[in-house]
Amino acid sequence: MKKEYLVYKLSEDVKDCTRIDTELFSKYDVKRGLRNEDGTGVLVGLTKIGNVVGYERIPGGGLKPIPGKLYYRGYDLEDIAGNILKEKRFGFEEVAYLMLSGKLPDKEELANFKELINENMPLEQKTKMNIIELEGTNIMNILARSVLEMYRFDPKADDTSRDNLVRQSIELISKFPTIIAYAYNMLRHATFGRSLHIRHPQENLSIAENFLYMLKHRYTELDARMLDLLLVLQAEHGGGNNSTFTVRVTSSTGTDTYSAIAAGIGSLKGPLHGGANLQAAAMFDHLKEAIHDWTNADEIDTYFTRMLNKEVYDKKGLIYGIGHAVYTISDPRALLLKDLAHALAKEKGREEEFAFLELLEERAIDTFYRVKNNGKTVSSNIDFFSGFIYELIGLPREIYTPLFAMARIVGWCAHRNEELNFEGKRIIRPAYKNVLDTVEYVPLAQR
Repeated sequence: MKKEYLVYKLSEDVKDCTRIDTELFSKYDVKRGLRNEDGTGVLVGLTKIGNVVGYERIPGGGLKPIPGKLYYRGYDLEDIAGNILKEKRFGFEEVAYLMLSGKLPDKEELANFKELINENMPLEQKTKMNIIELEGTNIMNILARSVLEMYRFDPKADDTSRDNLVRQSIELISKFPTIIAYAYNMLRHATFGRSLHIRHPQENLSIAENFLYMLKHRYTELDARMLDLLLVLQAEHGGGNNSTFTVRVTSSTGTDTYSAIAAGIGSLKGPLHGGANLQAAAMFDHLKEAIHDWTNADEIDTYFTRMLNKEVYDKKGLIYGIGHAVYTISDPRALLLKDLAHALAKEKGREEEFAFLELLEERAIDTFYRVKNNGKTVSSNIDFFSGFIYELIGLPREIYTPLFAMARIVGWCAHRNEELNFEGKRIIRPAYKNVLDTVEYVPLAQR
């Protein structure tokens, strides 16, 4: 039997042995994807970190869609972001402090925390050389491997005491921007033949400013503030999102911080999770070519209808950036981004594209409701605008998803710390129902 045929035969066998009758899920009351029949998530734990709200339960059962809310440690994200924007300052470090400590820092605490972040941002020479050696086209893979390499240089890598977890959290939050910037510059050099620049992080710059400085040197103040806002909005999204849950599951085993975070990175990389921003950006590029009149709502409606019917574009029946597992009427992150995206588009001379994106958002929601005809309320999510904003800032698509990780490392660390420090902790071990009958073993000579 040739090896190529054996691989083909094994593939066919996998197709057969992985087929499960979907009716069995209802028969045994199995929650596919840890989702209830009404689409809500199955409760698997308790947390004091983040809260995602998109509906409310009504007496007698059922769900009522409400404007979306996101809370960080009990604080409304709109209040946090609103005050940061009003005071024209960078806020990601404040959010990181809040996530780790559960409290808003005062001026002295925030200043000391920023100083601590800046002190930890530079990479050891061995880590820099490791990134250069790990050249490749996927920055998420390089990020995951670099995090695992950090284990080698940490003398207390396996220590899960509270003090050590906090130290590791601060180092990870500090070093993610540097790793991502250096990894992209290496990719740019190795793949595109560009000069290799390794710029050291600067004192007295925010995380957002330092990242842009290390990545491309030149940026505007609005560029930095937009990136800071994106980091703030993506820092946390409850314990049930796939990557955070992955971090909590792996952390519950007692494994080291670097292994748990690397697992979270692998989860976030997926196109159904953190990689969704790339899908939305690619769709927008396609629509700019496919729609001849960017102001014609009827033409847009017709094309979206064909997309939902799997007739055009990637024929998957999806409008990327529309709909969310929890948010119904609105995604508060998308609302906050939209206003600043307009300002940034004006600064960059891209207002026509923003107006087109805004019209696409309106028509996508309307067309989805009409075509699906399932009574569900949907809205745009953060991915609908984030890719366009990254492009306006001048950021390459290879780092869109890594930027998500750069923000979410804050939430991951907070959830890992909570998982390992609350009383009565247990390893997370759900159950699967076996639906295959037992069979008698056949000796090799008789097969």
